[in-house]
Amino acid sequence: MASHLLALCLDANNPLRLARFWAGFLGWELTDDPHDGLALLPSDDTGFRIRFLPTQEQKAVQNRMHFDLTSTSLEDQQETVARALGLGARHIDIGQRLEEGHVVLADPEGNEFCVIEPGNKFLADCGFIGALSCDGSQEVGYFWSEALGWPLVWDQDQETAIRSPHGGPKVTWGGPPLMPRAGRDRLRFDLAPPADGDQQAEVERLVSLGAKRIDTGRDEGSRVVMADPDGNEFCVGRPMQSAGG
Repeated sequence: MASHLLALCLDANNPLRLARFWAGFLGWELTDDPHDGLALLPSDDTGFRIRFLPTQEQKAVQNRMHFDLTSTSLEDQQETVARALGLGARHIDIGQRLEEGHVVLADPEGNEFCVIEPGNKFLADCGFIGALSCDGSQEVGYFWSEALGWPLVWDQDQETAIRSPHGGPKVTWGGPPLMPRAGRDRLRFDLAPPADGDQQAEVERLVSLGAKRIDTGRDEGSRVVMADPDGNEFCVGRPMQSAGG
C-alpha cells in the first residue's frame, strides 16, 4: 500500500480571501480544516483537497507548482479566463509566447495558473483541472510514482507524469533545467499513510525511496515533515480511516 495524497497545501497571507477565490472559480465546497486553516473539498474526480494555511511571508518568486486548466473550445477558454478575472485574478507574463496558446494568470496572491488551449492531446481525457504542473527532475517523478502508487503516464526526454488509477489530474515534472530554490515553497503535498499502515513505517518506506526527514523549526503536531529527492517539502500525517485515490 502507498501513501494517499490528502491535500495540496497552499500558504496564504489571507487564507479566507484566497479560499473564496478558488471556491468560486472551481465550484468546490469551502470548509474548516483541522490544521488551523481552510480547505476546499473537490466536487469532481480530483481526489485531493486544497488546504489554505496562514503565513506572514510574502510571495517573492514563481511557484514550483501550478494548475493547468483545460478548455473545450476557444470560447470556453475565453469564458474561463473572464470568470477568473472577475473573481480577482490577473494576467501575468512569465515568458510565455503568444503562439503557445495558453493563458497565464495569477490568483489574488500571485499564485500562477494556466488556462490551456482547446485540443491539447496530453490533457484530452482530464477534467477541468487537467494537471498539477511541477518543476522537477525525472528522479522526483519516479519517486512520487512509487510514493503514491500512481503509474507513470509519461516518461520521455526527462519529463515525467503520473496519474491516479482512479483518474483526476495528472501530476507532471518538466525536467531540467530546474528553477533555483528560494525559501519555502508555498505549495506542498500533504500525505496520509494507508488505512492499514503505520505513520512511522510509511516514513521509513519513503526514506528508502529517496526522501529524507527535515527539521523546519515549526510545530507540525503529529505530522512528519519530509523532503523529496529534489528538496520539495511535504508532510506525512496520521493514518486515514479509509484510503482511495
